[in-house]
Order: sequence, then C-alpha cells, then structure tokens
Amino acid sequence: MFAEERHRLIGDLVTSAGRVSVADLARQLEITRETVRRDLAQLEQDGLLRRVHGGAVANGTTSTAEESLSVRTALNHAQKSRIAERAVDLLPSGATSVVLDAGTTTELLAQAMAAQVPAPRSADLLVLTHSVPVAYRISTTGTFQLEVIGGRVRALTSAAIGNSTIDQFRALRPDIAFIGANGIHAGFGLSTPDPLEAAVKSAIVACARRVVLLADSSKLGQETLIRFADLDQIDTLVTDAAPEPDLAAALEDADVEVVIA
Repeated sequence: MFAEERHRLIGDLVTSAGRVSVADLARQLEITRETVRRDLAQLEQDGLLRRVHGGAVANGTTSTAEESLSVRTALNHAQKSRIAERAVDLLPSGATSVVLDAGTTTELLAQAMAAQVPAPRSADLLVLTHSVPVAYRISTTGTFQLEVIGGRVRALTSAAIGNSTIDQFRALRPDIAFIGANGIHAGFGLSTPDPLEAAVKSAIVACARRVVLLADSSKLGQETLIRFADLDQIDTLVTDAAPEPDLAAALEDADVEVVIA
C-alpha cells in the first residue's frame, strides 16, 4: 500500500472514530509501528489530526470530548460484544449482588448475562445500576432482581448523576462491580471527561468488593479530563487486545489481572 493510500485510510478512520491507536493501525495496515508514527506525524503536519500518547485524535478533539450514546454504541461494537461475553465468566459463583456501571459495554454485558446466566442462579442475583439503558435490559429479562440507583439523569449518557446517586452507592457493599472508562493510562489511571460521571464512578469503585474494568483497546493508553480511580483500585481489566508495554507493566505492578477477549 502506497503512503498516500495509508494516509487517506488513516484520515478516514480518525474522522469516523474520533481517535486511533498506533497499535491498532499497525495491525490493520500490516505495517510497523514506526511507519505508523511517521504517517501520523505527516498527517499532523498537514493539519489533518492531532497526535496524542499512543495514537492520534481528530482535530478539535480534547480531553473533555465525549460522544453521544448513539455514536458510542456503534463504535467498536464487535470488540465490546466479545468483552461483554467474556466478562460474564468473571461473575463469582457465590455472588448475590453486582453493580453495572453506565456505558455501552456494560449494556452489552447486561444482554450477555441474560443469555448466559442460567435461571436458577439469575433469580438470586441482584443487579444494581444507575444506567437507564442497562436497567431496561435487565428488566426485560424477567429473571434477575433489579434495583435502580436514582438521581438526575444526564441526557448524553442516560445515567443518573449527582449527590443522591453517589450517596446511594456509598451505602452499598456489592460483591462485584463492572465499570467503564473513557481512558486507562499507565500514569493517569482511569478517566472520563465529565466530573459528575467521574464522581459516580469513584463511588462505585470504592463500594465494591471486586472491581472489573471493561474497556476496548481504543481506550488503552488514553487520558481524558477527570481521573476517577487509580490502577491499583481495580482487580481485572477485560479488553480485546494486549496493552502497550508501558501500560502492561503498570497493570502488572498494580496487580491487575488482564483478560483478553
């Protein structure tokens, strides 16, 4: 593939997804990471994107940028589905309570749970969530117990936020929580663009006995505006590709199990 063709393809990927990683581009284009970095440097010089650690983002993308729920649902759907299906296996056999964070991957997890968790066990499992889409998914199964954590619903993510939401999570001690993030970084930890969403996520991480992060590979190595947890506050990361060496080393130092779906 000629350089001009690669540049056009990379530009299209950045435009459609908002961001790309060096690792993903190297794999998709079957070229070295050094070649990818040179291509990104040229495209940045041409004003077509902005390089960030581990990849590039579309011009105008900042650490506060956040796609709508409908846009995020379509992004990396196959990878998120694999992550969700694999995450069901991480439900402890004796668990009676599970928190599902707001997010497109956790919504797919709710769907996977309905398909994979057998009826006798599902009837004993209480699912707690502040996400309207996740609550809907669980409610339509007719098998799980469901408790909706209330608050003011943020339109962009259809998730409850605010002090009442935080206080309700702080009063809980669930067996396990499955959370999402917009970025996971070796130095910065887990992050998300909105401070109100970050505060709820922090409360979820703090209340659960075990914390599992569901993050597709586009989130690896990324930093967004607000850190809501350090790496050593999570127990397991479920993703679809191996993290870059610096993140892999940081996860190992934090004793985080990495599961590749």
